[in-house]
Amino acid sequence: MERFLEPLLAFLFKYPPRVYQRGILSLAPAIPVPILVAGALLALLLLGLALTRLRTPALTRDRLVLGTLRAAVFLLLAVCLLRPVLLLSSAVPQRNVLGIVLDDSRSMRLADLPEGSRLDAVRRAFGDSGNSLTKRLGDRFVLRYFRFAADASPVTGAGQLRGAGSRTDLAGALEAARQELAGVPLAGLILVSDGADNAGADLTAPLLALRARRVPVYTVGVGKERFEKDLAIERVALPSSSLAGAGVLAEVALRVRGLTGQNVTLTGEDEGRVVVERSVPVPDRGDLARVSLRLPPLKEGSHRLSFKVRPVPGEIVTENNEYHAVLRVRPGPEKILYVEGEPRQELAHIRRAVAPDSAIQLVTLLRSAKSKFLRLGVDDSLELAEGFPTKREALFRYRALVLGSIEASFFTGDQLRMLNDFVSRRGGGLIVLGGRGSLAEGGYAATPLADVLPVSIERPPITDSAAAATELSARVTAAGRVHPILQFGATEAAVSHWDSLPPLTSVNRLGELKPGATVLLSGRPLKGGAEQPLLAVQRYGRGNVALLGVQDTWLWQMHASIPVEDQTHETLWRQLLRWSLDGVPERVEISASPSRVAPGEPVTLQARVTDETYLDANDAQVIARVVTPSGRTIEQPLSWTMRGDGGYAGSFVAEERGMYRLEAEARRGRDSARAAPGALLVDDSGADVEQAELRAPLLRRIASETGGRYYALGDAGKLADDVIYTESGVTIRESRDLWDMPFVFLLLVGLLGADWGYRRRRGLA
Repeated sequence: MERFLEPLLAFLFKYPPRVYQRGILSLAPAIPVPILVAGALLALLLLGLALTRLRTPALTRDRLVLGTLRAAVFLLLAVCLLRPVLLLSSAVPQRNVLGIVLDDSRSMRLADLPEGSRLDAVRRAFGDSGNSLTKRLGDRFVLRYFRFAADASPVTGAGQLRGAGSRTDLAGALEAARQELAGVPLAGLILVSDGADNAGADLTAPLLALRARRVPVYTVGVGKERFEKDLAIERVALPSSSLAGAGVLAEVALRVRGLTGQNVTLTGEDEGRVVVERSVPVPDRGDLARVSLRLPPLKEGSHRLSFKVRPVPGEIVTENNEYHAVLRVRPGPEKILYVEGEPRQELAHIRRAVAPDSAIQLVTLLRSAKSKFLRLGVDDSLELAEGFPTKREALFRYRALVLGSIEASFFTGDQLRMLNDFVSRRGGGLIVLGGRGSLAEGGYAATPLADVLPVSIERPPITDSAAAATELSARVTAAGRVHPILQFGATEAAVSHWDSLPPLTSVNRLGELKPGATVLLSGRPLKGGAEQPLLAVQRYGRGNVALLGVQDTWLWQMHASIPVEDQTHETLWRQLLRWSLDGVPERVEISASPSRVAPGEPVTLQARVTDETYLDANDAQVIARVVTPSGRTIEQPLSWTMRGDGGYAGSFVAEERGMYRLEAEARRGRDSARAAPGALLVDDSGADVEQAELRAPLLRRIASETGGRYYALGDAGKLADDVIYTESGVTIRESRDLWDMPFVFLLLVGLLGADWGYRRRRGLA
């Protein structure tokens, strides 16, 4: 519609609408305004005299109609005499630079256009100087070309595009072009891309900088906005690391187009070896299918994982059918401190369930009498010799805590604050169990620990009924069906399995679920009443928190109805404890941004450093070590970024293909700490093909916020007529008459014709 409407508007109003958007309407009267006003008043007076002499049967109506038509004619002539003009700021020929920023990422190699690949289409449109568009732009401007993917660099022309970059960084490209051309009169930038931005950078800052300098950005979109038939793995939610001996749950977002009613095959591979495969039915509604894949336990070390969906006949783009990720498997064992206030069967069965898991070291502090403790699983005779740690450094050496039936008065006020800091600041996991000495019944209401819990707790009344046990039947929620704690084997948690388990008992009264918390298992009272959370989790600060509000999960192992070979209790506790260890930070953490690049692209190494109490440290000396796939070690000092406490950064160029090992060491005086190894994947599989459809809304935003305009590649020829109007660079003011536009003439003819036609119809002509 726009293609036909724009030429019509350009004919009627002399110039296309986009020219009016760039200009300012003004008046340049050919006759002095006082004379025009006097003439207009005289004309209206003569018109009134003429109408008074009019004699018709319908005197008032005829005078009104004819007076309006003739007044409109006089008004139109008066406007023409006022000489309306359009003031435009245009670039002086050959005195300004025009930057042409060309996308050179892998997604530009996709062949979704009738004439071939996106890259071929860009080369034809912005190629040699003989090209009509390039020649027209070159006649007016000095052209400067840039190509970009992960970063931007000057080139001599579009012929140097190769489509090899694995990233599309629009923010970085615009900022690099602006800085490169900062010392020259810059009329504008032309950004040619499919908009497949995957760098994660914020566009706000570069767009504001361009707008402040009044540099318009004209964006040209390349490719199709929607594929007719396509399978694409858009993203995979996968933890960065996993503890050895456990399966990993991967959430795959699969976009499907044009395959309703069919099944597609999704596979997960470890170094080329298929480890999981699943047939996925295509959803009847919507384009996005969310699939959970449970990977089997993998050996220790870094793994290059590939998630693939088999291409289907007629699929134009197959490059986005594959997604690569890196997973680090930690060896363990990792220490968890379990504090219990009384000997009870729950403790014995939990320790027995975890004992075969060599990746978990469950250190137990059991109060056997007042100021008497039984220590189990400790490394030496000094560990926990004085009871629960009184210093943060000692407590923060553990990666997770389990609090059993232990009352709040057992801890000092500082220790209760330490428990809060252990989760929020240190990022450790916390599991709180039900019991007569825990939660509200243990006096934890209004303590720092109460803020950490996923449910609110209130101080219960001192009555016998407060300690009465309530039998609860477990029911898995929708969130629990897909949560890693409740996954069994290679399949999702079975609802029927939970419904068939014997009931458990609770002696604790729980309040409302807090915002942000999630119930995985809900407890239904056997004697009726409202359901209460049986297992609830939430994120608090940097750590994970779980509340298991019952006192006898051991019944799921020892109840008469449970078969001897049933592993429900063991699996639940192993996975609950492993979940509490996921994502627990080290004192020093090292990562690469992005985590996957193409050979020859720059990589930013980022480290976060804390002291022994996990407070951010800004005075450390940080050295990163990068071990290449060939075994060569690169040492890279990291500097404090000053953009946040504890943050350090440095960069290097990844030349080799394969898996890189990342290490870091931080020194503060005599104190030193090492980071857990990280990984970087360098290959030719571009990340920007995962969302390879043209993202026109993003390109329109860039153009709109800088005063430019968006064009489809087929309409790029209009650029030569539009870019000359700019307020940046060396410009001149142009004044273009509007009184002689065809619309004015047609309107005048129409008014006069209407006057004559009306008089003829009424017999007045």
